[in-house]
Amino acid sequence: MAKQRWKRSRVVNNNMDTMNDRFLSCDWGTSSFRLRLVDTNTFKIIAEESLKEGTAATYGQWQQAGEPEESRYNFYRNVIQEQLTKLEQQVKKSLNDIPLVISGMASSSIGMLEIPYKSFPFAINGSDLQTKLIDATDDFKHLTILISGAKTDDDVMRGEEVQLVGSALSVTEEKQIFLHAGTHSKHVLVKDGQAVSLKTYMTGEFFSLLSGKSILAASVQNEGSIADKNNMKVFEMGAEKGFNGNLLHEAFMIRTNNLMEKLSKAENWFYLSGLLIGAELKAIPESFSGVMILAGESLLTDLYSRALNCLDISKRLKSMEIKAADDITLKGQFAVFSRMKISG
Repeated sequence: MAKQRWKRSRVVNNNMDTMNDRFLSCDWGTSSFRLRLVDTNTFKIIAEESLKEGTAATYGQWQQAGEPEESRYNFYRNVIQEQLTKLEQQVKKSLNDIPLVISGMASSSIGMLEIPYKSFPFAINGSDLQTKLIDATDDFKHLTILISGAKTDDDVMRGEEVQLVGSALSVTEEKQIFLHAGTHSKHVLVKDGQAVSLKTYMTGEFFSLLSGKSILAASVQNEGSIADKNNMKVFEMGAEKGFNGNLLHEAFMIRTNNLMEKLSKAENWFYLSGLLIGAELKAIPESFSGVMILAGESLLTDLYSRALNCLDISKRLKSMEIKAADDITLKGQFAVFSRMKISG
């Protein structure tokens, strides 16, 4: 087994010669894995491989294997190598010597190598995030950069900090909000080029629990589309109830809607979605009127955008821009890596 040589990253001038015109992007979450070959000029994805098993599953497999702690990095790296081989088969050429950038839960306690969180505030250009630079070896010919998450005194995130960097917010004294819609939605306040505060909302996870494992599960059904006018109306009604009412009470109305035949199970699905998103958006200060970046997968950003509109929040914003999660992940990873000096 080749011995790894670790290096701590340093913030210096760009070194684009090392990056060449391609890099390997690995977004390794708790429940998913994506490896992509990316064009650094256009951020076009040249080839991609993905797994539905993320760091949680890999960590479980490593534990079951009964291998020592010092083997963990190589155990995870072998997962990457298997997908790299598939990428090479796609493009029909060797990808050796192309840098690899990894973000997400790979730097966590259940990841390949735990790296401490960067404490808030941090620069939105990614220049001071916690990273680990790992040299290429004879049996893994990829210079690797592992990017860690960020924390406040009472909150944490891993992966979204890279997406915030990739959003390329302007440096201004005016407060800005980066809202990442997801299983655990993140609201990050930005000012003077710094991410200054963070709040996490378990919106997506609560939806999954309530719709799948609670008494409400028998009253909802995942059917139809938000594009349907009636579903959109029901969703907006739910958002208004969540924003203005008591969530614990309003959630039970999902059951009575079904029992009293006020809404169908399919309509209740959109009502519950609106209810939880509306409850989350209540956290946006009434005084906030600056720039908002709404980021995430398209299905979620569409729902959040509709909720922001029907709750009249978007009307008081200076501007709101929607960013695709994939795009800003790639750009954020590249921004962090391109600011590092790779010494020999």
